[in-house]
Amino acid sequence: QVQLVESGGGLVQAGGSLRLACAVSGRSVRRYAVGWFRHLPGKEREFVAALDWLGFNTYYSDPVKGRFTISRDDAKNTVYLEMNRLKPEDTAVYYCNTAPTLPSTAPGEYWGQGTQVTVSS
Repeated sequence: QVQLVESGGGLVQAGGSLRLACAVSGRSVRRYAVGWFRHLPGKEREFVAALDWLGFNTYYSDPVKGRFTISRDDAKNTVYLEMNRLKPEDTAVYYCNTAPTLPSTAPGEYWGQGTQVTVSS
């Protein structure tokens, strides 16, 4: 059974940073791509970032490119999303997902429960 558990969300001021973590069980991050999506208030869920199974190729949406970084720790089977220079428009529930189809960034079958990120102005 594949399970994804996100952590690291919270309240931060604009310009600040947060690091989200996605602990994966039931599947190795060395064999499957893992991505992050977010659900902004009143909008559809959107792609944020993804890392392919090789751990080399990264994909980012335009709004976060240059500010967010996706990475993984193979020993912990965990994927991270480092978020810097946060903006109020980054406020959303962030979800971990495996395995997104790349490079199309269509989400995969498995989702975490989500973690709330709130950026105050």
